[in-house]
Amino acid sequence: MAAKQLAFSEDARRRLKAGIDTLANAVATTLGPKGRNVALDKKFGAPTVTHDGVTVAKEIELEDPYENMGAQLLKEAATKTNDIAGDGTTTATVLAHTMVTEGLKNVAAGANPMLLKHGIEAATGAAVEAIRKQSIKVDTKAQIASVATISAADKEIGDLIAEVMDKVGKDGVITVEESKGLEFETEYVEGMQFDRGYISPYFVTAPESMEAVIQDPYILIYDKKVSAAADIVPILEKLVQIGKRDLVIIAEDVDGEALATLVLNKLRGMLNVLAVKAPGFGDRRKAMLQDVATLTNGTVITEELGKKLESTTIADLGRAGKVVATKDDTTVVEGKGDNKKIKGRIEEIKVEIDKSTSDYDKEKLQERLAKLSGGVAIIRVGAATETELKEKKHRVEDALSATRAAVEEGIVPGGGVALINAMAALDKVKMDDDDEQTGVTVVRKALEAPMKKIA
Repeated sequence: MAAKQLAFSEDARRRLKAGIDTLANAVATTLGPKGRNVALDKKFGAPTVTHDGVTVAKEIELEDPYENMGAQLLKEAATKTNDIAGDGTTTATVLAHTMVTEGLKNVAAGANPMLLKHGIEAATGAAVEAIRKQSIKVDTKAQIASVATISAADKEIGDLIAEVMDKVGKDGVITVEESKGLEFETEYVEGMQFDRGYISPYFVTAPESMEAVIQDPYILIYDKKVSAAADIVPILEKLVQIGKRDLVIIAEDVDGEALATLVLNKLRGMLNVLAVKAPGFGDRRKAMLQDVATLTNGTVITEELGKKLESTTIADLGRAGKVVATKDDTTVVEGKGDNKKIKGRIEEIKVEIDKSTSDYDKEKLQERLAKLSGGVAIIRVGAATETELKEKKHRVEDALSATRAAVEEGIVPGGGVALINAMAALDKVKMDDDDEQTGVTVVRKALEAPMKKIA
């Protein structure tokens, strides 16, 4: 085992801070309308040019292990914000960096770190609540276009996203792809997305985006867990006999011998297979699986109807133009279901919504209705060069994430104004201890930082 290097107290803090400063300075250059682009060297292919804070943060690895540790700690602020909101990563980095800088100053001056943390947490809670109260709803197409335009710094992208969201609705699914042309292209495809992803990363077909994509697959829909290889081998053999290799399995779970068999066949190139977890729980899962079956013209294999997995036939399998899965969600595109049956299923759900007395049940039924009737929109980004294409695609993805967040939670004034307005809420945060009150002051200084940086 390699010997560990150790650092303590002020020495440790100073070296961590050096790494935090390096990452923050690189990321902060992208902040706001005057933010600069950053060029990232790639070992293979053209360099990446980006205006996105988290993309810059992810590329930074420092030589000094202590400094690198500091950089990785600050990187968490950007990546977490990206996971939740999809944009605003540079602002999050600037806020976190200021809190670290001010916090370490006070610790060096003798403040108790734990009490300081209590004050920071109390002030953060008050600021978040104040920002939430400032937010206004985004309802109109013009508002959506404004949000997307500001995020992408491009009116064409803003108008395009507003147009697409208007067509598929806020519950629709929008994906961004690269185009071989020079212009933007949009395509609308009927489809369904649910919030369960692939069971094993071995099913991934696109390592860069960590997606598993299967074209024109057969779809096996099963309501229980699959563990024994003997249960799935018969249907795999039937597929091979008719010269088909593409199969998607939607089940409660796939593990043990069954998972090993699928992964092995995938790695050997015998089958192009993907296993994803079934959406929902209990009765809601049964209903959602039936939705998928209706959309794909398949049958839910369930023992309640006397159907066993090992006796599944090709006729029981659903069909789709494409299935795309990430670790978190799955999208079924161009289901080969009968339109009359799909419309009938939609009417059934509408009747259930009218009859339901529970707000929660109504909400879940509305989600199912949107997934069954809503479309999938594809925005294809075109450009003259590979570098320009990647940069433009990044901006479209960021604008899309910002717009979704705006539709879901509303918008507040930009340019750091909402953060300045939230400072008034900190006046009411009174802590028992001086060090805790200092923590409130740390947050106050952090709230000023984005506007100062932009100005």
